[in-house]
Amino acid sequence: MNNIFALLSGLIFGIGLIVAGMANPAKVLGFLDLGGLWDPSLALVMGGAIAVGSVAFTFARKKTTSFLGLPLHLPTASQIDRRLIGGSLLFGAGWGLAGICPGPGLVLLGSGEVQGAVFVVAMLAGMALFEVLERRTSLAKTD
Repeated sequence: MNNIFALLSGLIFGIGLIVAGMANPAKVLGFLDLGGLWDPSLALVMGGAIAVGSVAFTFARKKTTSFLGLPLHLPTASQIDRRLIGGSLLFGAGWGLAGICPGPGLVLLGSGEVQGAVFVVAMLAGMALFEVLERRTSLAKTD
C-alpha cells in the first residue's frame, strides 16, 4: 500500500511540475534571466510551494508518524555552514546553467528527453563524487 501512495505522490508531483512549467528548461532559464526577458511566473509557483510546505511542516512537527503510520523523520539541522553554502552555490549554478533541477530532471528523463538523461547521469555522477569525497574525509578524520 505504501508503494501505491509513493507512486501516486510521485505522479502528482511530476504532473504539477509539468503544468507549472518547471520541467521546461527554457521557462526556468527565462525566470533566472533577470537582465533579459524575465518571466516571473515561476515565482508564483515557488511561492505557492513554500506556502503549502510551510503548512505541511507545521502539522508534521507535531506528529511522530506519517499518515500511513510510518516513522516521520524531519530535518533537525539548523546550522548554516560552509558545506550548506557550498552545496547551495553548486546547486544554483547547475540550475542556472541547465535550467533543470532534480525533480524536473526525472520528469524529463521519464518523458524520454535526452536533456533529462544527460542531467540525471550528471546528477548521479555528482552524488557519487560526493560519496567518495565524504568517505575520504571521514577516513582522514579517524586517522
